[in-house]
Amino acid sequence: MHSVAEAQAKVLEGLKVLGSEQVSLSAALGRTLSADVAANRTQPPSDVSAMDGYAVRAQDVASLPAALKVVGSAPAGAPYAGAVGKGEAVRIFTGGVIPKGATTIVIQENTKRDGDTVHVVDGAAPSGRHIRRAGIDFKKGDKLLKAGRRLTARDLALAAAMNHPSLPCTRQPRVAILATGDELVPPGKEAGPAQIIASTGFGLAAHVLEWGGTVRDLGIARDTVEDIRFKALTSDGADLFVTLGGASVGDHDLVQKALAPELKVAFWKIAMRPGKPLVFGRYQTIPFLGLPGNPVSAMVCALLYLKPMIFRMLGANEPVWRTGRARLATALGPNEDRQDYVRCHIRNDPDDGDQAEPFPVQDSSLLKPLAQAEALIVRPPRDPAKAAGDVVSLLHLD
Repeated sequence: MHSVAEAQAKVLEGLKVLGSEQVSLSAALGRTLSADVAANRTQPPSDVSAMDGYAVRAQDVASLPAALKVVGSAPAGAPYAGAVGKGEAVRIFTGGVIPKGATTIVIQENTKRDGDTVHVVDGAAPSGRHIRRAGIDFKKGDKLLKAGRRLTARDLALAAAMNHPSLPCTRQPRVAILATGDELVPPGKEAGPAQIIASTGFGLAAHVLEWGGTVRDLGIARDTVEDIRFKALTSDGADLFVTLGGASVGDHDLVQKALAPELKVAFWKIAMRPGKPLVFGRYQTIPFLGLPGNPVSAMVCALLYLKPMIFRMLGANEPVWRTGRARLATALGPNEDRQDYVRCHIRNDPDDGDQAEPFPVQDSSLLKPLAQAEALIVRPPRDPAKAAGDVVSLLHLD
């Protein structure tokens, strides 16, 4: 069996970043940049006022009170064409371009207006006060967004200010998902006593979308070589092909047999719990990941192997996982020969930091503890028993 680290390295071998496409800002949230993006303009392009008030010469308000003649107005988007001379002021509003000759802004709260005269009664304004200089935010040519970045709402606002209507993004990996099993019925259908609701595929598809891919749902294949083989053919055109179930050694675990000879297996079985019966290889020309049928096993394996595959194909430069450490809230017995991933609840103790509380039952078919968990306690093979208070490593699930 491969170790987790060996398997993670193996699934990434030969994976390349997908091609680039232009994506409009309205559709770019969560997409990954394929190239650096430079500003198309300077922001702000001119010196502008940060406040409503009057643009004046600083020397004219060095001694107060001062009376100045109002010679014009400079609202945002409509600059004053003249210049501010000795004893003059221009009414200005936030975002208005600073007129020639003006060196400071007197805020309107410190003035009294009388017709064409403004009396500055308070708040002597030194040179540069309340002025946003041209380029204070960024300058044309500045590379502000880097390749590999996953775009946030804040990034899109910045890109728009940089005067980009669209951005170069890596094409999203197309992930084909096929569930297998006679016992599976879709949610909302009447399930017999020997059947279960097909749940894992929905969680897996949501993860794929969350991680930056797109999903092609191939449905549920019955436990026959013919049906699995037929439905697998519809994965054509995908970048990754993922099956759920049928990866173990039972009489009804038919995935490897059904996909042969087009499936070339690179490895099968990993020294981990949950998720030992995982298959990795290539189906026809695309990477193949055969996830276990137990829901928790499939979801944990997707986090450990599918997520880094998607990130590699996106060229994402952010960390694949968020890790950490915490103190155990309860004791754990010694671990066996496989790396263990223990679902746990994280409690914050103001005096002692984060505490990890393992769920008492870790059966790989139980989805409720997975949904309630914030993290997995990662235990290496043959990890000795742990007492309450011992520090353990965490793999966060968000």
